[in-house]
Amino acid sequence: MDRKIRTVIVDDEPLARKRLESLLKEDKEIELLESCANGQEAIETIEKERPDLVFLDIQMPEINGFEVLQGIDQDKVPLVVFVTAYDEYAIKAFDVHALDYIMKPFKRERFYESLDRAKKALKQDDKAKMSGKIEDLLEYLDESGGPQSRILVKSSGRYFFLKATDIDWIESSGNYVRIHSGGKNYLIRETMKNMEKKLDSDTFFRIHRSTIINVEKVKELEQWFHGDYQVIMYNDHKLTMSRNYKEILEKFS
Repeated sequence: MDRKIRTVIVDDEPLARKRLESLLKEDKEIELLESCANGQEAIETIEKERPDLVFLDIQMPEINGFEVLQGIDQDKVPLVVFVTAYDEYAIKAFDVHALDYIMKPFKRERFYESLDRAKKALKQDDKAKMSGKIEDLLEYLDESGGPQSRILVKSSGRYFFLKATDIDWIESSGNYVRIHSGGKNYLIRETMKNMEKKLDSDTFFRIHRSTIINVEKVKELEQWFHGDYQVIMYNDHKLTMSRNYKEILEKFS
């Protein structure tokens, strides 16, 4: 990489941000783009600036570091060095997926070790490989963390959490899924398979290869043609249950 490494800091602690800023400014190969104080700022900055490298704090209120990565399109995910206080669960996840992290409080020598590794990865153009590792990490966290009680969505340029219990149904839309809730809908970059893993299987059922419903929002079932059923939601919206998914009928009883 001939140009400077475009870098972003994300940490909710002012002193931690200042320390990272100070260390990065000592390196002439670094161009510090932004220092973000929360997850909302981080997602917006990364989406807009497309940095090469991000030092990302994990433990932040509202939107944590992992949720920041979930909120970014995978093709925009930069090289990431995670910054964390001791967290056995997170550290195990990083080790399993061979991802670099520095643990607070850290010494300058440890910081520059991570920075040097990041530089080498960028010079070797390992960004795609790193993006794949992060995608695997997020999938691992989804599978090992149990059902999620909230989903990060975007509306009018802002990110917020939608309670899983407020979801009516979800439909596939190309490389995205569209979440319907209370008459509104939100498009997020996710697969139906991953959405199934994230949600409580006692409440959310796949009724078609392109549809997941919240059974609590179903008003009635109506037998239809060729073994299919119509699922009538509380707002009278009708969805088709394919005969290939009829085994879930017993879950409605």
